[in-house]
Amino acid sequence: MNRMILPLLLAATAFAPLAHAAATPAPTPAAIVRPAPPVVHYRTAKVDGVDIFYREAGPANAPVVLLLHGFPTSSHMFRNLIPALADRYHVIAPDYPGFGQSAAPDHTQFAYTFGHYADLVDGLMGQLKADRYALYVMDYGAPVGYRLALKHPERVSGLIIQNGNAYDEGLKAFWDPIKAYWAEDTTARREALSVLVAPQTTKFQYTDGVKDLSRIDPDNWGHDQALLDRPGNKDIQLDLFKDYGSNIPLYPKFQAFFRAYQPPTLIVWGKNDQIFPADGAAPYLRDLPKAELHLLDTGHFALEDKLDVMAPMIHDFLDRKIARP
Repeated sequence: MNRMILPLLLAATAFAPLAHAAATPAPTPAAIVRPAPPVVHYRTAKVDGVDIFYREAGPANAPVVLLLHGFPTSSHMFRNLIPALADRYHVIAPDYPGFGQSAAPDHTQFAYTFGHYADLVDGLMGQLKADRYALYVMDYGAPVGYRLALKHPERVSGLIIQNGNAYDEGLKAFWDPIKAYWAEDTTARREALSVLVAPQTTKFQYTDGVKDLSRIDPDNWGHDQALLDRPGNKDIQLDLFKDYGSNIPLYPKFQAFFRAYQPPTLIVWGKNDQIFPADGAAPYLRDLPKAELHLLDTGHFALEDKLDVMAPMIHDFLDRKIARP
């Protein structure tokens, strides 16, 4: 009997470490830590007595990116882009008076002009102590941003241009009724432009030239139209249609700024846009030969359709050209 027990004891002793090892749970892999999305702040500043609403995100001491919106929207158009850039950049996106959440004084008491808008944005940036910035300009944002650049050319660290015009080639048939209003300021020609603030036009700006409409959030035109329909807002917009003509004589000055300062430039343009067609994109290369030009298969509000393409492209451009070493 003892002869049988001894081998069994030896065998059990030999397998004990294996049994212990099998019973010990495998070490848990380290938890995957993902960075939290940047926090966006919604603020209002008093600039020259006017409430200017703006969105702000990103590290306070990071390079500044100033986002300037178009018609008929507001900083709302950048709501998805801001978090994509704010991991490494201090992003500021204001609403002009009469747009978004900024004040909308009566048009008879307030100058709704692009020059005035540039002055107010300049005042806001002064309050925020942002003395150098990359400009993202779209639609109305182009003349606002370029006027700002003429005021302070040394402050512009770079340009991101999305369907924003600075050349005569970019004003095609869509602009003919507006040009007629510039040529002759009559009640009839002014009222003829009322269609540009109508719901069907607002929706058109988001959907025209887009191949897959399921990519476009219909809340866009609902949001914008509600603001356009505020009492008195139509006259604000008609005043701006009139004043847009004041930008055209400045085109040579804008172009001279491009040539003299050669800011790093990324052009990302919805090529199917009827308002600011692709005819206005290529001329930038005459004055900014090192600009990076990308024509995207979409329409006016390219960010709504092509954010997945544009956000990495814009971030990469900023990382290469704007970010501090």
